[in-house]
Amino acid sequence: MFLNKLLEENRELINQTRLLHVQGLVVPDTYVIDMDQLIDNAKAIKLKADELNIELYFMLKQLGHNPVIAKELMKIGYAGAVCVDFKEAEIMIQNNIPICNIGHLVQIPQYRIRKVMMYGVKYITVYTLEIVEEINRVAKELGIVQPLILRVVDDEDYLYSSQEAGFQYKEINEVISKLKSLSNIRVEGLTSFPMFVFDELNKELIPTNNLNTILKTKLLLEENGFEIKNVNMPSSTCSYSLDLISKLGGNSAEPGHGLTGTTPSHTVIPSVEKQCVVYVSEVSHHFKENSYIYGGGYYRRGHLKNALIINKVGKEFIDEVILPDIDSIDYHFGLKGKYRVGDLVLMAFRFQMFTSRSNIVLVKGIKANNPTIIGTYNAIGGKLNE
Repeated sequence: MFLNKLLEENRELINQTRLLHVQGLVVPDTYVIDMDQLIDNAKAIKLKADELNIELYFMLKQLGHNPVIAKELMKIGYAGAVCVDFKEAEIMIQNNIPICNIGHLVQIPQYRIRKVMMYGVKYITVYTLEIVEEINRVAKELGIVQPLILRVVDDEDYLYSSQEAGFQYKEINEVISKLKSLSNIRVEGLTSFPMFVFDELNKELIPTNNLNTILKTKLLLEENGFEIKNVNMPSSTCSYSLDLISKLGGNSAEPGHGLTGTTPSHTVIPSVEKQCVVYVSEVSHHFKENSYIYGGGYYRRGHLKNALIINKVGKEFIDEVILPDIDSIDYHFGLKGKYRVGDLVLMAFRFQMFTSRSNIVLVKGIKANNPTIIGTYNAIGGKLNE
């Protein structure tokens, strides 16, 4: 899905990664990130968002919660992070990164709410009254009023497996009654996920029914005296999607894969953002008629199909990847053909690094033909002594 686009857009990343691999600086099961291209992508998204008055919160779970990337994004004017869960919030807190939103996919566990609120977070997204009550209690003790974003769902909304959550729209009047009784929270926003999905047949980004739910909830809340300042529309945020977000009434968004040029739309629609990540492996062994390469970074929704194999003299081959089944650990990937043990294998797919056991190598100077490794990190943002 992404390999051909990477070959077209960022050949320098492939070439320089090969040199780093030959020098032994990049081991199998490593994601190499072209930091210069990532920053160019981030600047392009930020420029477009500023034109449309959309506030951006960067989502870094797919990049391993990496604090170095977070700090680079802060330098170019991003407001701060959106944290997928409390573990990501811990990393941002440890590295003094502002948190703009937390809780829309995974709420803060009850006994970690105080720590997050003492650090300070612009918005907490909630979908459980028990959590709202605890936030209100802690806010009262801290002498603050905590702004909240509500996640609301209706029966026809689209939800990914294991992300089933949200205040039910049919029960929202009861929720409103309870929210009005709490003194130290202030409902200021609404969100859902995903707000958009990519229609591969028609090659366009389309709103889900979740959008309708959020907009009708906004009207209902405003009729009840709430001032809704933030209509948060996450999923597939990139330069291409920002016009649609603005047109439909959104004013905050959360670029994640947009930063790396790897949303589904990037594979078929000409985009400002270019791909800047490649996954590195090498041939480990043969079994019967197939080659097997080192794994560790597989994400089953990654749309991985093909790999680029580069042998010791620089000859290149593209071959089909044999994926592990979903019940198995990704110790290895297979290749249809036979290649020499040690040959470099590069892949491009939709990743979620924080779910892997991969290394992450940040590299600058790729396009200048002067690659310099900034650092090597684990899949949850920790610096490795490589």
